Amino acid sequence: MVQEIAQDLYRIKVPLPETPLKYLNAYAVRSPERSLVIDTGLNHDTCFEALTGGLKELGIDPARADYFITHLHSDHFGLITRLATADTRVFFNRPDAEIIENWQGFGPMLAYVEKNGFPVERLKAVLKAHPGSKFGTDWVPPLQMLGEGDEIRCGDYTFQCIETPGHTLGHTCLYEPARQLFIAGDHILAGITPNIQCLAEGRNPLKQYLASLEKIRPYDVDLVLPGHRRLFSDFRGRIQELISHHKERLDEVLAILEDGPQTGYDVAARMSWDIVASDWDHFPVAQQWFATGEALAHLRYLEAAGRIQRQNLQDVVRFYRDN
Repeated sequence: MVQEIAQDLYRIKVPLPETPLKYLNAYAVRSPERSLVIDTGLNHDTCFEALTGGLKELGIDPARADYFITHLHSDHFGLITRLATADTRVFFNRPDAEIIENWQGFGPMLAYVEKNGFPVERLKAVLKAHPGSKFGTDWVPPLQMLGEGDEIRCGDYTFQCIETPGHTLGHTCLYEPARQLFIAGDHILAGITPNIQCLAEGRNPLKQYLASLEKIRPYDVDLVLPGHRRLFSDFRGRIQELISHHKERLDEVLAILEDGPQTGYDVAARMSWDIVASDWDHFPVAQQWFATGEALAHLRYLEAAGRIQRQNLQDVVRFYRDN
C-alpha cells in the first residue's frame, strides 16, 4: 500500500511475515535524478514484492534509487541485499556497520544471557528459526557512512542525520527542518515502546536511549514518520510518554529486588508485559529472550547509577539492592 505524505514523499507499507510487528514503513522520496528509499524490509519475497511494487507504482526504478537504512535490524536492513547494484549508494552508520563486520553469531549473546540466568538450550533452536536470522542479508553491499549533522539531499528535500543510539548502537534518524518532518526508524513509535535490550557486558543502552530522547526533544516537528505503526504528530508528548514509561519500569525493577538477589531472567519473569499468556512459563521463548534483554537494560542502568549492586556466584550474576 502506498500513501502520499507530502509532495514527492510516500510511505510504502511492507509486510513482515512471521513477525508480531506485521509491517515496516518504508519511505520513498521521488526525484527525477535519483530517488531515495528509507528502510527496506526483510530479505523475503513478500517484502521484495511489496516494496518494488510500491516503487513501480510511484514510477521509481529501484536500480536508480539510493537507500538510507536507519539501523542494522533485519526488518530494516535485510532487503538491501536484493536491491543494491554497483551504482547504488547505501547510507548507513559506523557503529552498526562495525557490528556487522565483527559478527560472531549468537554465541556471545547466548553466553551473556546464560550468565544472567537464561536457560539457553531452549533458545538456540528458536534463534535459528527467528525471522531476523532466516531473512537477513545474504551479503552486505558497500556502505557510505554518515554521522551526526551529515545531510542527504533528494529533490526538494534536505535531511539531516541525527544519531540516536539506544535501540541499536548506531541508530540514526532523519530530520527535514524546512518541513518539520522526523523520520524516526525505531527510535519513537506510536502505541508500542521500542525494544531496548542489553545483550553484552559493559553497555548501557537504556542510558543511551533516554539521552537520545532528550537530545531530540527540542526539535520542532509537525509529523513523525516511524518505522512501524501509524504516523503521528505529538512529537514531544510521545517523547515524554516514553521517558515516563522507562521510569516506571525502573521503579518496578527496584520493587522486585526488594525480595533479594535475582538474575536478569528472574526479574524479567516478574515484570509486567503486554503479552497474551497465562504466566511467564507460557511466554514464547523468543519473547522471554526479548523480555530478559529489556530487564537487563534496566538493571544495567540502575547498576551504573549506583542504585543496585551485583554478586557473582558460580558464574551466575544476581542483582540486589543494598538497603
